[in-house]
Amino acid sequence: MSSLTFSLNDGNSIPWLGFGTGTALYSKDAAAAVKSAIETGVTHLDGAQLYRNEESLGDGVKQSGIAREKVFITTKLAETPDGAIKSTLETSLKKLGVDYVDLFLIHSPAVAMKEGKLKQWWKEMEQIKKEGLAKSIGVSNFTVEHLQIVLEDATVVPAVNQIELHPYVWDTASQIYSFCREKGIVVESYGALTPIFRAAGGPLDPVLVSASERLSKESGISVSSGQVLFKWLIQKGVVVVTTSSKVSRIKEALSTASLPDLTSDEIVAIETEGSKLHKSALMYYVKQVQEHKE
Repeated sequence: MSSLTFSLNDGNSIPWLGFGTGTALYSKDAAAAVKSAIETGVTHLDGAQLYRNEESLGDGVKQSGIAREKVFITTKLAETPDGAIKSTLETSLKKLGVDYVDLFLIHSPAVAMKEGKLKQWWKEMEQIKKEGLAKSIGVSNFTVEHLQIVLEDATVVPAVNQIELHPYVWDTASQIYSFCREKGIVVESYGALTPIFRAAGGPLDPVLVSASERLSKESGISVSSGQVLFKWLIQKGVVVVTTSSKVSRIKEALSTASLPDLTSDEIVAIETEGSKLHKSALMYYVKQVQEHKE
């Protein structure tokens, strides 16, 4: 079990590995998967109003018997909120069966941008933090432009920006990453294993194999390519959100934090080879934004 956490800009901290209840568990009963993840050692659970399974996420936490203060729960605002943001969060809290969430994110800037409401939404988020309904507030799928708009009038800097982040989007996502680092915003990654599951056979493969072989030799345990990708993110100070129905995979992910570090040459190779192929699973518009600006 890994207890590695990253410090947030508001004084709170976040466990480096989050168990996601989107994608594979979208609209499904997540209780058993959440309970299993907690029993395996995961304390960070990543949900969303959009995933339509907040009740079962809450059920999984209850069934595990873990104390509320020992878990870190995230939920995210639906792209089109039904009424005031605060009331949508209050509905989520009821579904989750908790008095507060540790992190509340604006899931996507798209609708707010279209309606010119991004700053207004953020003001509502700040009020939610003030009232203690969310210990930390942040955003998801925000580009540098979206962050700049929010920061113009913000009294609270977003604690987190959760984006698609892996070597095959590094060519464009690195700009968001660098801006966030500069502003003290922790980056969370989803889709971290895309180079293995959605883009196998790409230029990164030999680098991952070589790094996993070296780490296996050095640590005396078998290290997978997936762990190399997670290690790369950890060393960049990035929180990883991932999902697996297999206990062995969750254990493997958790053990990544205690593996030896990647060398600076390996990190350069991962980013260099990663930049040779652009493969976005979900945050596809970042590439479009870049192309439009060039």
